Amino acid sequence: MPDIHKSAFVAVVGRPSAGKSTLVNTICGQKVAIVSPVPQTTRNTVRGIKTGEGYQIVFVDTPGLHDSEKVMNRRLRDIAVHTLRDADLVLYVIDTTRAPGPEEESIVAKVLPFSGKTFIAVNKIDARESDIARARLFLAERMPGAKAFDLSAEKGTGVDAIVAALVEACPPGPAYYPAEYYTDQEPVFRIAETIREKVFLHTRNEVPHAVYVEYTAHHMLDDGTLVYEGDLVVERDTQKGILIGAGGSMIRLIREEAEHDLTDILGYPVRLSIKVRVQQDWKKDDRILKKLIQ
Repeated sequence: MPDIHKSAFVAVVGRPSAGKSTLVNTICGQKVAIVSPVPQTTRNTVRGIKTGEGYQIVFVDTPGLHDSEKVMNRRLRDIAVHTLRDADLVLYVIDTTRAPGPEEESIVAKVLPFSGKTFIAVNKIDARESDIARARLFLAERMPGAKAFDLSAEKGTGVDAIVAALVEACPPGPAYYPAEYYTDQEPVFRIAETIREKVFLHTRNEVPHAVYVEYTAHHMLDDGTLVYEGDLVVERDTQKGILIGAGGSMIRLIREEAEHDLTDILGYPVRLSIKVRVQQDWKKDDRILKKLIQ
């Protein structure tokens, strides 16, 4: 493989559930970011790496830009805006199944100062509720001349075209990661995120957003199995009961599914030891938020 001569950090922005994480996973060809039907699944900037002949692109998947003055949502928004400002290029994902509305207007206002380096993924074109014309009209009025590409992040339709455009726009630069890397996430972070993904998939209402995973310890067994110990932290006793489930059924389901996925992702057996505990109003604790959201 020839020396990589072009590279860029690309900020991936958009509304919650626009398909940002799915698009990054599809581009990178691996599961980099967790995905669920619940808005605001992503809490951190997650890096996915795409390396090809003569280039390397580092996609920085950001939390969904969401207008809310709750402490946690403000911090998520600040992280996304900071990433937007520092990136070489911007990939703005718009969901064609939803009318733009005030939240989309707010995102466009944040992206507009960087319009010269912005590429737009007009996503979910394969969905039954998709209205491509509505999304295109919105973009034509707010961001005339924008470089927009119709695609389906889930099915991969149209993704190659936007990747080619991004590669073309990359400035000269080195490879920041070895060619075989598709993410820079440490195993402990990936384990916590995978556990959290299963919580999002199997619980409803306020429970998913009331949970964080706190790492306690890990060790490797002689047979190569990684044993991870951690806590699922919630805000109320009722949420703890839901996560544990009748006879421990819910926490067992979360643990078993996470162990299965992590064994595939990491390439070696993973065993999880998870407890559920209550820490009231942790989402208002700035010390915890600084540790979780970065």
